[in-house]
Amino acid sequence: MRFEHVTLGQRVRFGTGLAAENLAAEVDRLGARRVLLIAEDGIAPEVTSKIHVTAHCTDVAPHVPVGHAERARALAAESEADLLVSVGGGSTTGLAKAVALTTGLPIVAVPTTYAGSEATNVWGLTEASRKTTGSDDRILPVTVVYDAALTASLPPELSIASGCNALAHCVDSMWAPRTDPINQALALAGIRALSSGLRLIGDVEGRELMFHGTYLAAVAFASAGSGLHHKICHVLGGAYDLPHARTHTAILPYVLAFNAPAAPRAADGITEALGTELTTLYSEIGASHVLHGVPDAAEAARLILPAVPPSNPRPVTEDDLTALLAAASAGRDPREWSRA
Repeated sequence: MRFEHVTLGQRVRFGTGLAAENLAAEVDRLGARRVLLIAEDGIAPEVTSKIHVTAHCTDVAPHVPVGHAERARALAAESEADLLVSVGGGSTTGLAKAVALTTGLPIVAVPTTYAGSEATNVWGLTEASRKTTGSDDRILPVTVVYDAALTASLPPELSIASGCNALAHCVDSMWAPRTDPINQALALAGIRALSSGLRLIGDVEGRELMFHGTYLAAVAFASAGSGLHHKICHVLGGAYDLPHARTHTAILPYVLAFNAPAAPRAADGITEALGTELTTLYSEIGASHVLHGVPDAAEAARLILPAVPPSNPRPVTEDDLTALLAAASAGRDPREWSRA
């Protein structure tokens, strides 16, 4: 056994009903005096009730368009912010990261979905229908405040899609470019927590398991890197402005079915951690593997192919991607498609 592993340093405060208290403690610990809050209107009042907010940016949009990032950066400079506080889902965290990327300002992230961006050093910006991603340790939030009460109002369908997005971080981490035994152990533990949490998504216990699994998934993903699944979804999201979580949910079973024959040990570990096959779990929880919004599978495949990691367990051709996207768009059984 020989590998080199990197784990990113970050503080986590976890407690249901404690978001306001834990956020205030972090603002105080960091000595911040001028907080720029990044959150959609109406999202954060109870969370930020114990801190002073100097400025509030509500300019949140999926896939972080460059124009939105530039306006948020300008607001950070104008308000002389010394700390960014993001309260929301992956798009909100992503906008805070875009500001940190050019300003070096620290972030305290308070997630309200299971996107996992709060625990990675990955950023993404979209311009002219093309999404560019990269990694930079400066944008990793210094602290994550998890509070399962903040996800109680998520519609069930969005909760499930967001949770499946977290599952995708785990699955990709099993064969991503920098995967190693530590990442894989974290990913499998994340799958166990997420699969249990998804089945109990309506209860506080389930939502706590979801945040537990989300964090494990993101830590594994941040170290292992983006695999085939995420490369496909990032390109699709930028090119066609697709909803992030639902796109990840739809694509995941097809990528797993495609790679499984070439990585049987990883695939068996995933199934064991899930407690069943992924498609069976989807049926249990009502998750959809139907991809919407891709008008031309062949065109999308041409866009994706240059981003495919060379280290993917199975070689990937343009025809493979076209077939995968066509099958997902038609909602075909992923297991049947993979045997075609």
